[in-house]
Amino acid sequence: MNLNAAILFIIFSVPLVSFSQIIGKITDDTSDYPLEYATAALFEKETNKLVTGVITDKDGIFTIYGITNGNYYLEASFIGFQTKTIEAISINNQDENIDLGTIVLTIGEHQLNEVVVEGARATVLNKIDRQIFYTKNFQNSQGGSATDIIKNIPAVSVNGQGEISVRGSTGFVVLLNGNPIQGDTDILLNQLPANAIERVEIITAPSAKYDPEGKAGIMNIITKKGATDGTFTQINIKGGFPSIESYGNERAHQRYGADITYNLKSGKWNLSLGANYQRNDLGGRREGDVFTIINDTLTQFPSTGERSFDEINYSGRFTVDFIPDSLQVFSLGFYAGKRQKDRLADIVYYDNHSIAPAQGGERFYTFRYFNHNLRTRKSDFILGSLDYTRIFSNESRLSTSFLYEYTLLGGPTESDNLGEPNRNIVYQQEYNTNDNPLNGIRFQIDYSWKPFSFGQLDTGYQYRNLDHTGDFVYERRDNLTDEYELVPEFSSEVDLKRSIHSGYAQMTASKEKWDYAVGLRVEAMQRTLDLRDKLGLIDTTYSYNYVKPFPSASVQYTFENLAKVKAAYSKRVERTTTFKMNPFPEREHSETLEQGDPTLRPEFVDLFELGISKTFGSGNSVFATTYYRNTKNLVNRVNTVYNDTILNRIYSNVGDAKSIGLEWGVELKPTKNWSNFLGANLYGYSIEGEYSGQSISNNSFVYSINATSTYTVSPSTSLQFTFNYISEKITAQGEDSRFYSPNLTLRKTFLDDRLTATLQWQHIDLGFLRSNEQRITTYREGQFYTTTNYIYEVDMVLLNLSYNFNQNKNKSKFIDSEFGKQEF
Repeated sequence: MNLNAAILFIIFSVPLVSFSQIIGKITDDTSDYPLEYATAALFEKETNKLVTGVITDKDGIFTIYGITNGNYYLEASFIGFQTKTIEAISINNQDENIDLGTIVLTIGEHQLNEVVVEGARATVLNKIDRQIFYTKNFQNSQGGSATDIIKNIPAVSVNGQGEISVRGSTGFVVLLNGNPIQGDTDILLNQLPANAIERVEIITAPSAKYDPEGKAGIMNIITKKGATDGTFTQINIKGGFPSIESYGNERAHQRYGADITYNLKSGKWNLSLGANYQRNDLGGRREGDVFTIINDTLTQFPSTGERSFDEINYSGRFTVDFIPDSLQVFSLGFYAGKRQKDRLADIVYYDNHSIAPAQGGERFYTFRYFNHNLRTRKSDFILGSLDYTRIFSNESRLSTSFLYEYTLLGGPTESDNLGEPNRNIVYQQEYNTNDNPLNGIRFQIDYSWKPFSFGQLDTGYQYRNLDHTGDFVYERRDNLTDEYELVPEFSSEVDLKRSIHSGYAQMTASKEKWDYAVGLRVEAMQRTLDLRDKLGLIDTTYSYNYVKPFPSASVQYTFENLAKVKAAYSKRVERTTTFKMNPFPEREHSETLEQGDPTLRPEFVDLFELGISKTFGSGNSVFATTYYRNTKNLVNRVNTVYNDTILNRIYSNVGDAKSIGLEWGVELKPTKNWSNFLGANLYGYSIEGEYSGQSISNNSFVYSINATSTYTVSPSTSLQFTFNYISEKITAQGEDSRFYSPNLTLRKTFLDDRLTATLQWQHIDLGFLRSNEQRITTYREGQFYTTTNYIYEVDMVLLNLSYNFNQNKNKSKFIDSEFGKQEF
């Protein structure tokens, strides 16, 4: 019997038998969201003696088995919420089943609902396997994207290039409402409206239930939802004020957009419609200096000029849920849209020259030129999903999910080398484009039941298939004929096929003050990469397969004072994208080529962490987590010299990396109207390996700080200041400088909280702070040196307006891309 058949046999051979039991569901009163890992403790009524305690599953459901006849009461609790007692529970028949229904918990006495001035909801809640951050407390994100929210989380940092890292690693997976998203996380998070997000969950050591993709763990984005029948309509409008600094850019920067959400909940039906349009331009410039050394001749080409971005995206979403009864849910969803991002780099190479010998020689060559480089990335996509969930009489649960995605990726790059200052002189004109149609399928089935009184057993199977083809065409203009001709060394056809089968089993249990989970996931991957050149001279197939176990374990102990200590381990994998495996060079701009490695191996990661959390006083809390991450087959982008004025950036397995760090956060409320949330991530990072015959051995200490301070002026007015900082960081061949961004937000509500106006001052600089800029430096002794300072727009002012047409809560829940965004 193969792995797939064995897993399905286990799932469907489980008997659905009934036991005498006490069942119930624990939810959050503000959003009716189930509280996973909440505690249900059963006590004898006469003696107040604890009989047993269990924790809830991901749907907030708990089941207590094997209770003898007698009188009891139950206490439902969760950190940060008020404990609720259910009295007068009597069992008179050994086979009796008691359903307590839904038990709703409210935020603690000093952590009331966010519309009450006396105390906003806690910013962070800590569970055994995750940290939960409520987005309502990050006002600076309103009208923006998910990126504007998550950059305030202690473990997360966003650098000057817009790259998002979790605990210093860009390798993390995004889930949307618990559903896996395979895609470029930066693109996804920049496209998802912040207004639609209820909270963000950071799962740094995921259990075996989750796909093992992502060396830094998982980020689960939970969208807003409601609890009652009726309609919900919300419109958000954003507009940017004219730029204070133009940086001499070719076009004026534009920032505006709107999104609308409509949700109808009626009886057995839940219908959601959504549309979004965003224009987000970012002005800026770059200052660079590069030199190469070939045969003891040094060639240097300093440069300066525009580097700006124009981005447009729009999409539509549709989801319908059918709930025939309390035990079944059918869900059908579609999502389609277009997006385009243009990066314009108009660069003047004002002193291109050569010196020989390299040390102490004389200049024998000087040249100036202008490079116009416009890189466009496009993505047209459509996807659909069908989900089904069934809860059986003994509270066992069966879930199935199917998703199909089609995405057409592509977009040309124009590169013109012209005279300077006479730009009518044409030295070289090049044009490259590509079409990358992608088809992705994911099927998943999960089954949960409670064969033992002390815990829950989860099993499941997942199949994922990716079919990604690429056609890369690079052409250069012949100055004599004015015809564009194929450049074979930069043109290719690349076909990637990857299929993954995986199955898991996990036990989750609770006993007195202990909560624990242990699981094992087994994954079988088959990867085939076909490469062809345009001249028919190369036709090669590369294969890489594996079957590997991915174990996980976690344990948590709760003290009498509600302080919690937890420890966890998780085995992870970071799979490679098609782009990083394409060995044919892609001309990025005048001084850079990029290419991949068809033999690139996935990164395999071991994660360990140990943490403590404590809530105390009025709206105050603290948490700290130490962690260790060991990465094998580390993939890094390394530079080599292609010719005297071009560097080649190559993705390669360069060795192993280790990170040892401390992540901590504290929430303090020194006065009734003033709250503060401060978080930091500090870690030591080391790389050991070799590339192209040279050893790589780098060590660095890196830290990032995210601070949010909010002052409530009145029930309808508040002022918030945020500060994000990343320290210097050593890379495989150089270093990245510090990067920071201060922001100020004024929020005002009108019309009984239906209308919210948010005025944002982003990247505060005032002409002297040097915010929103970062220098990237790489070098290799005796071969090359490059440094570039990226200076992006500062002192940006935006106004966001959000209007709710009624007071019903939003029950909308949309699907999102599974495959395409990773390759965008």
